[in-house]
Amino acid sequence: MDGFIPYYARNSLMDTAPGTDHPATDPRKMVITFLVLVFIFSGVFWYLTMKTPQVAENAGAFFVYAIGAMWCPATAAVITRLLYQRNLKGFGIRPGKPIWLAAGVLIPVAAGLFMFGTGWLTGIAPFDRDSAAAIFSVSFIPAFLAAIAFNCFAAAGEEFGWRGLLVPELARFMGFTQLALLSGAIWTAWHVPLILFGTYHGTGSVWYSLAVFIPSVMGAGLVIAWLRIISGSVWVAVLYHGFWNYFIQRIYPAMTETTDAGEMMLGEFGWFVAVFYVGLALVFWHLRNRLPRLPAEGV
Repeated sequence: MDGFIPYYARNSLMDTAPGTDHPATDPRKMVITFLVLVFIFSGVFWYLTMKTPQVAENAGAFFVYAIGAMWCPATAAVITRLLYQRNLKGFGIRPGKPIWLAAGVLIPVAAGLFMFGTGWLTGIAPFDRDSAAAIFSVSFIPAFLAAIAFNCFAAAGEEFGWRGLLVPELARFMGFTQLALLSGAIWTAWHVPLILFGTYHGTGSVWYSLAVFIPSVMGAGLVIAWLRIISGSVWVAVLYHGFWNYFIQRIYPAMTETTDAGEMMLGEFGWFVAVFYVGLALVFWHLRNRLPRLPAEGV
């Protein structure tokens, strides 16, 4: 695939070529406009989060603020495309090949199983058989499907911005390594106010949460950017993000007994995920030559 952009990728990456889905635009201006709007819109929810006391009675409010913030990137992306293109093409809304949709589901589920499975097998965080039995029961299926659907809905609010607009537009004037690092850094920075001033952090210190969160999200950003480019579909990123959130935040923790060592090791704010995602990112970075050549690379 080196030096060749297949049809499924061409529509979302080769936007300046004749006959593509939307007119030529300046990708740098689009990226800057998008980012300004994202941080303005998100600032409203960050402010509400900062001003709301962190007590149990306000859990519902924090939940609303979190979902609202997650949909700010998508809102900014829609406005940006309408401003510059006068249409909503270029997000990568075609589903693409089933193999990449499957990868969007299986990679985060397998990654979480590897992480929590290590805790179970070593005894650092023992397996909870009773909770697992309830989760694997037939009666849990409706709740599972509803939760997956909601998590993918929430994730779509971010992914239509980060991987629906940001990654494809960066790909028009950057190589893969640059765009993966920059988009990952932006995605990471966007989470920081929620960690510092909200309830989105681990049970340890906030600084420990940041220390493990930064490399894990940077690594995950590279992996998802790789999948977005090779698939040409934003839905792969939506599935990845949605399944990761649900399995890492709910399913696997529910099957795990709580221990101090386990709290430091597992979950989104555990040291294991940081080590794992740095390693996985290196694997996908090594596979970058399997991606279609990007416009910035001379196609």
